[in-house]
Amino acid sequence: MIEPRRMKAKICLVGEHAVGKTSLIRRFVLDEFDDRYIVTLGAKVSKKELSFPLKDGTPVHMDMTIWDIMGSKGFRELLREAYFHGAQGILATCDTTRYETLEDLDSWVESVFRTVGEIPVVFAINKADLKDQAAFGEEQIKLATEGFDAPWFHVSAKTGNNVEGLFRALAGTIAENALGK
Repeated sequence: MIEPRRMKAKICLVGEHAVGKTSLIRRFVLDEFDDRYIVTLGAKVSKKELSFPLKDGTPVHMDMTIWDIMGSKGFRELLREAYFHGAQGILATCDTTRYETLEDLDSWVESVFRTVGEIPVVFAINKADLKDQAAFGEEQIKLATEGFDAPWFHVSAKTGNNVEGLFRALAGTIAENALGK
């Protein structure tokens, strides 16, 4: 049996306030959901280990450090060096019921890029359980994300739908890049 490649990765969840960054992390790390809104002040760090094969079958064991970054534009520029330094991946998160949260994602991603260079990005279109209240559709998502050549996932922290796949997709891209695959 092939010994898994061990690696560590820092992932930052970015996006406006109340898009569900904390809830996505809570669902992924603890498989729990709490619908009470709690403001993240500064950044909160969680950890999770993940094992998966790369496309070529190489087994990987990744220790993920997941940073939940507060959704405040003012603090973003002030503290971006401290929060984004060393990041290897971004989960850019928006709320399907609030169009402006999709529009703002490019400035969040660019802020990370200015700090650490271009790193893998995956877009999380959260609150898929509220699709009947969606403020935008596939065309707007394509327009908002096309400049980054990055995948997006419709996810729901509430139901857990696609949350594991979202994090695994980013982890896989980080591992492929790190190992030159």
